Amino acid sequence: MLQQTVFLLALVAQGLTLENGLLRTPPMGWLAWERFRCNIHCDEDPKNCISERLFMEMADRLAQDGWRDLGYVYLNIDDCWIGGRDDKGRLVPDSKRFPRGIAFLADYVTPPLGLRGSLILSLEPLWYILDPQAHSLGLKLGIYEDMGNMTCMGFPGTTLDTVELDAQTFAGWKVDMLKMDGCFSTSEERAQGYPKMSAALNATGRPIAFSCSWPAYEGGLPPKVNYTLLANICNLWRNYDDIQDSWNSVLSILDWFVKHQDILQPLAGPGHWNDPDMLLIGNFGLSFEESRSQMALWTMLAAPLFMSTDLRTITPQNMDILQNPLMIKINQDPLGIQGRRIYEDEYQIEVYKRPLTNEASALVFFSRRTDMPYHFHTSLAKLNFPRAKVYDAQNIFSGEIISGLWSENNFTVVINPSGVVMWYLNPVKNMDISETMYQL
Repeated sequence: MLQQTVFLLALVAQGLTLENGLLRTPPMGWLAWERFRCNIHCDEDPKNCISERLFMEMADRLAQDGWRDLGYVYLNIDDCWIGGRDDKGRLVPDSKRFPRGIAFLADYVTPPLGLRGSLILSLEPLWYILDPQAHSLGLKLGIYEDMGNMTCMGFPGTTLDTVELDAQTFAGWKVDMLKMDGCFSTSEERAQGYPKMSAALNATGRPIAFSCSWPAYEGGLPPKVNYTLLANICNLWRNYDDIQDSWNSVLSILDWFVKHQDILQPLAGPGHWNDPDMLLIGNFGLSFEESRSQMALWTMLAAPLFMSTDLRTITPQNMDILQNPLMIKINQDPLGIQGRRIYEDEYQIEVYKRPLTNEASALVFFSRRTDMPYHFHTSLAKLNFPRAKVYDAQNIFSGEIISGLWSENNFTVVINPSGVVMWYLNPVKNMDISETMYQL
């Protein structure tokens, strides 16, 4: 009976589509949760508590350290910002930790109204000349709420009777993204609430990207999750468990996505993305090799790239991983096709492929081994690439280019334990099958 009720609610909701035209490529930015959690102890830890100061300092780093110019434009507040509701029922931030309010933060990070849109991309330095006093860093502000009585950490949630009011509040603050969690709610409430919030965001007239946690609370898979509906009401969605700061957590999420890739891979595309959760790079749980692997594998999954680390103290080595321009180009490929695992063997080596524009591809050779570097021998033909094709293969991390790689050529990649080798493959020409094959 419960499943029938949820299904009927979902059918009714299908007319409530988002239609915001946003996130044609996976969103990129910074999100507070994994690194800073629900630290509200500003008296004893003023630099790291969830506060106006934290988000302003992260916004400064995004703008000044090259992140924004590479596409990391979303500055996202997570749980624990809410102070309550006012006498009109409107959400208000904690007055001690956010004394100037959320609208102040939005004004601090976003361009002036007259300079928003596509023009600003080509004339970006102009805003500082035209309005040097404007609190504008060229970023976008995201915020968090929960479709339930309380947020996951016990702050006031959005109930069915406050959906429209909360959407209007966020739009009035000039918020650019809403992440909506699902703690302390029933399946019926979620089936009504998420589509209702999508429609309410649309009705504000402000383009607000919508990040939904709905599928994660329903097991992440059909038939309990109606992904056709989700693609119409959400720009991205959390499918599975929260990520934790450990390699085991990264692997558990990867394993789930690979196990169900036949279902999940076709769902992703411009405007609607599977979200395996935040990037851990720069925190405490991943080694150098594991950090490069998460970045590469999330890129292959066409995942949103939301960093959750302290940008004030991040090392140059971790910055290099997160700011790799060719990696970002692949993640932001306009085709928006999610990659998939195409090979695994008994030696714990896996290969992932992602189709890109102009018949290019990205390949990741991934080792789950923990002993020593592994020499993996293969050819593109063995990986089901078309025969009699020639490619230039560029190593994403080293920049090295292998020119004239015929699909029949055997080659060897050396993959470090828990590490990856990642290639960008660009087709050069067709090759006559009679031409002499050579070994690299």
